[in-house]
Amino acid sequence: MRATAPGRPRPTAPAGRRPRDRTARPGLLALVLALGIASGGCVGAGNATPPAPASAPAGGRPNPAPGAEIQKILPLQTWQRLPASPPARLEIPAIGVATDVVPLGLQADGSMQVPEGADYDRAGWFRLGPEPGALGPAVIAGHVDSRTGPSVFVRLHELRAGDQVHVQRADGRRLTFTVETVREYPKTGFPTEAVFGPVRAPALRLVTCGGEFDRAARSYRDNIVVSARLAGGA
Repeated sequence: MRATAPGRPRPTAPAGRRPRDRTARPGLLALVLALGIASGGCVGAGNATPPAPASAPAGGRPNPAPGAEIQKILPLQTWQRLPASPPARLEIPAIGVATDVVPLGLQADGSMQVPEGADYDRAGWFRLGPEPGALGPAVIAGHVDSRTGPSVFVRLHELRAGDQVHVQRADGRRLTFTVETVREYPKTGFPTEAVFGPVRAPALRLVTCGGEFDRAARSYRDNIVVSARLAGGA
């Protein structure tokens, strides 16, 4: 994503925690993941629509909120190589990134949270998905810019296959991931399955905005998605 000129709105990005059940039902996967992507945001699929608010059936308990449904349908970690521990810091030497990582969940409307306020220029980890090092794709997102200039993932599009990404976890373990692909997708075709879908080994996804800035929509037209595999760790 390129830096916006002063006066442009802040683009948004995602992040998060994920499944226990390795046999997630395909139709539900796409539906549930759509709930966690901010509409029109820096990382979001622009057409994602949150579900209607939870309602109480006659004589019964209220239906669970969107976040609870995600955790129910996609329960967390049945298998992992490392003990559970959230990421604390992200370093990408090839593009000069060195940032703390903040946890992101879901907003009240079911869309994914984004780094805000004092955390705006930090990367955010989608805590409803796997931790880095666990089985599955750990998703870390960041803004490309703000109204005042470049942000943490402004150079994400420059990464190439073979570049290294280092993740420091809260338990002190330092993991290294190797970039495999760097791709740009229109927001109207956000690759939900490629970013959040099941994999057979620990993986990492880095997501931000890309392409041209659409003044009418007040957001970027595309998303940059970096896919990386676990190369090693202590």
